[in-house]
Amino acid sequence: MKILISGSDKVYAIENFYKKYLDEFGADVKLFTAQNFFYDYYNRSIINKLKYRAGVSTILRDINDRFKKSIDEFEPDIIWIFKGMEILPASLQWAKAPGSKLVNYNPDNPFIFSGKGSGNRNITKSIPLYDLHFTYNLEVKQKLQSEYKAVTAFLPFGFDLNQKLFEDCERQEELIRLCFAGNPDEQRASFIKQLADAGIIIDVYGHYWNRFINHANVNICTPVYGDEFWKVLRRYRVQLNLMRIHNKHSHNMRTFEVPGVGGIMLAPDTVEHKLFFRDGKEAFLFSDIQGCINLAKEILSFAKTQADEIRANARARSISSGYTYRDRAREALVEMNKLDA
Repeated sequence: MKILISGSDKVYAIENFYKKYLDEFGADVKLFTAQNFFYDYYNRSIINKLKYRAGVSTILRDINDRFKKSIDEFEPDIIWIFKGMEILPASLQWAKAPGSKLVNYNPDNPFIFSGKGSGNRNITKSIPLYDLHFTYNLEVKQKLQSEYKAVTAFLPFGFDLNQKLFEDCERQEELIRLCFAGNPDEQRASFIKQLADAGIIIDVYGHYWNRFINHANVNICTPVYGDEFWKVLRRYRVQLNLMRIHNKHSHNMRTFEVPGVGGIMLAPDTVEHKLFFRDGKEAFLFSDIQGCINLAKEILSFAKTQADEIRANARARSISSGYTYRDRAREALVEMNKLDA
């Protein structure tokens, strides 16, 4: 099977994991970096930003011309669009004509645009054109099926961590403290300030936290990437996970990254979190700020043996239940093979 993936090859892009493992499973995969082309142009100068915002830039036309050329040269069986802000509906209609199957995976909610990079009208207008929608969100899955009669498959987020790095993370000395790794917004800052007001010391890692919060119990740290990211997730006794508005009742990438490295996750009580992990044994779930405060204090007071048991449970569940991106790629390939059946 020949699969053309349209998305990004940046270090943070989950497309990389799918390309890596689909190749391993025998598919012939090519990555078309539509998102790279756009942001390389957009961030090059203020003139480019102004031209795009004014609607006089040709960048989307240029990207779509390259997209069509890649299809002509590669002749894929499957065209898998990650998100799809840069790909015009007309280009998707053109791509379907020779017989290629169109697949979409949107790592954001296609119905709630919470920021400039989370969606646009190309996302919305293209929904009916796909032969298959992968989605991480059960509410989105239901809406795609009920309102668009779309063929859908549930494809949650995952994690990708090699054994050596896991063991390096595991050998660290534990910090008996709360941590949040992620960028701020008003809601996250308000929540964390309430934890701090309750006497909980918390270290936050990300960009621009100093613009949102100034509190004696909040330590602001620079963002972490690569191996250090995984070490931070494991090092702290508690990893706080907060949903953005488009994931309010769902899950996010931290849902699997924290337990996958043997971290202790403290997260909102959502249907999907309860689907993936046992509350109180593999992760801890709260319904409101007071519940979060109470659980945070309880976990921080655990004896090391009790904390280690939770860590081991979280890691074991992540492996045994197939939460790695290698497992997710296998699931995706099964669903895509059905399109040719």
